[in-house]
This record gives sequence, structure tokens and C-alpha cells, in this order.
Amino acid sequence: MMLPVNWKIMKVHLLSRKRQTIVAMLGVTFGIGMFILMMSFMKGMNDFFEDIMLSVTPDIRIYNDYKTDYSSSVTGQYLGARPKNWIIVRHPRPRQINLNLKNAPGIIEDLRKQNEIQVVSPLVSAQVLFNYGPVQLSALLDGVDIREEDRLFGLSDKMASGRPENLLTSDNGILLGYKLAKKLNVRTGDLVTATAPSGIQLRFRVVGLYKFGIATMDEFKAYVSLTDMQQLLGKSRDYITDIRLKLKDMKQAAVKAPALAKRYGYKADDWETVNASIKAGNLIRDTFTYVLNFTLLLIAGFGIYNIMNMVILGKLKDIAILKAEGFARKDIVQIFLSQSLIIGLIGSVAGLLLGFLLSYSLSKVPWPEDEYIVIKRFPVNFDTLYYMVGLIFGLLTTGIAGLLPALKASRVDPVAILRG
Repeated sequence: MMLPVNWKIMKVHLLSRKRQTIVAMLGVTFGIGMFILMMSFMKGMNDFFEDIMLSVTPDIRIYNDYKTDYSSSVTGQYLGARPKNWIIVRHPRPRQINLNLKNAPGIIEDLRKQNEIQVVSPLVSAQVLFNYGPVQLSALLDGVDIREEDRLFGLSDKMASGRPENLLTSDNGILLGYKLAKKLNVRTGDLVTATAPSGIQLRFRVVGLYKFGIATMDEFKAYVSLTDMQQLLGKSRDYITDIRLKLKDMKQAAVKAPALAKRYGYKADDWETVNASIKAGNLIRDTFTYVLNFTLLLIAGFGIYNIMNMVILGKLKDIAILKAEGFARKDIVQIFLSQSLIIGLIGSVAGLLLGFLLSYSLSKVPWPEDEYIVIKRFPVNFDTLYYMVGLIFGLLTTGIAGLLPALKASRVDPVAILRG
């Protein structure tokens, strides 16, 4: 506990050099303020792009993957005994396989019986050519059960015109991405022609436009019903290329996917594996932001260290007198360390307030209009964790910056100083 006389001496030291004290506090304030602002903004941006990523990615996707046939190659016939003079045949062509999931209706029924699975959405997908007058564009056409697709991705909330249910009430209806419709120059009610890779053509009536805010969805994708897609490809009603799942707990996807792959004999990808590069990018940005902001706080700490050193050099005789009058080393450490901690505490609290005000102001700034990104204002995350980290690191930095000069002051030899 600090003695009253130690408190008074500490207060005199702080107030006698107001300019230095204020400069030291401002260094901590701006360092923590910038830390809060940058972390809140970067976290908000990461959350925003992660939400967009998850809005178009199922928790688990089951599909029949392309395979490469090595049976006719030298390595396939004589694997394990390869003399150095052999010529190796590389890059064999993938063999022709049917992308259809065998017994897809049975798999879907079995999946819907599992309690941990919330949504099961079958899919038939293929690259097609859209025609409207002289305009020809290639895009991905998905045949879906639109009710399950809506439950999977919240399609109703992303409609620019029309409703997803229009596919159920319209013959040969189609939902187009906003940008795809703009490129084709079509509106709701217009007829477009789709040509499958096999050459089969069907005319579809546009019954709605959607806007996800992602180029791959809005510019290169469209939806039709499962039966219409199977008809366009010339396939039977049990032809399914993918099954997408939404779990009650998406964090279990990485565990559930391998089990489903083993159970059904098809490839199963979880959302974390599919989006590993995006998550890695978020981690890199977070790490860079932490390093940058901690550097700012360290610079503020060096400022306090220099100021405390200057104070001690100017107070050597005062320190010698205090020690001659009976002040112990711990009293000297307490006096000078408390000065640094007071500067750090006030500067940190002011920095938290500054960071909040800057973050709040940024969250009210309108986002520049964009045809792809659906957002009104800059995304900011007001996570209390960053405020706690800023406060703790601010106090820790200033505490260490003040401790070293305080220990130096406690080792002053009063006899040598008073004689000199």
C-alpha cells in the first residue's frame, strides 16, 4: 500500500512537468485508440466476408469426384518395381465417369433421418449456354428443390425481384443472378434459351432476380427446378450430382464429413476445407494488424521510458535526500513506478474512449455504392475483447517502461550524489 507521503511526492512529480506528462499520456492514448479502431474495422471486414462466404457454402457437400485412371499406364501395371531406365507415362486422362450419385433418393432419405442434420438439399448442376437475342453467355445452371435451397442459403432475403417460390408455380421458370440478367439484358417475365453440353435446348421464363453480393453467384449462376434441369440434361428423375447439407452445429462439419464419405462412398467436403484459403487470409490480416498496433504501443512505451529517465536525472538530488531521510528502496520504486502506471491508466482509458468514438464514427460512414457488395456502411465489430486487450497491454507496456527507471532510481547512492 502506498504511503500518503509517497503519493504526494508522486503527484508533485507528475504535475510539475505537465507538458511531459500530457505528451506521454497522448502517446498511450493514440496508440490504444488506433489499436481499437484497426482491430474493430479488420474484425468487421473479416466477419462480413466470412458471412458472405458462408451464405453460399453448405456445411457439407457430397458429390462424385473426377478420378484419374492409372490402370493402363506403366506405373499402374508395375507399381513398386521401377528400374531407372523406364520411361514413365505421366498425366493420364481422367476416365469418363457418371457424376450421378447412385441411389441418391435413398441417401437423401437416410440423411434426413439424422438428427444433427438440419437441411438436405439435392442438386443437379451443369455449365450451360444462355441465349437472349444476339447475346450468348456461359453460366452455371443449378437444378434445385427451391424450398430446401431457401432453407440452406436464405435465398428469400437475397431476392432483388420476385420470390424463390415462383419456381414452383411457373412452368420452366428460372431465377437469374442480378449481374447475369443485366448482361443478358433481360427482366422478370422475359424468355431465355438454355443450351446443355449435349445440345438439348429449353426456353425458360425469368421469374425472379437475386443478389448475393458475390460475383460467382450474381454473374455466373442461375436456378431452375430439379425436374427442369434433369429434362435439359436428358437425365432421369433420380439423377443427382450433389447433396448439400446444413448442420444444426456447423462446427461439427469437419468431423461429420469424413464419416459421411466413408458411409456412402462419395467425396464429402466440409465448409472449413473449402474455404481454408479465406480463413488463412483472415488470420494473416489479423496477425498483421496485431503486430502493427502493438508496435504503436511499444513506441508509446519507449516515450514513457525516456520521460521517466529524464525525470530521474533531474531528480537525483531529491532522490538522494529522500534516501538519506530514511526512504527505503521500495518507496523510491513505488514513487516512480506509480507515476508511469498513472500515465498508462489515464492514457489507456482515454485511448479506449477515443477508439470507440472513431469506430462508431466509421460504422456510420456509407459504403461506396457497388454492384456486387451488398452493404450500406463500413462493417465494424465492437468486440469487448479488443478493449480488454488494449487496456491490459497499455498498462503492461507503461508498467515495464516505468519499472526500469524506477529500479535505477532506487539504486542511487545518496552519499555519492550529495558529495558530487
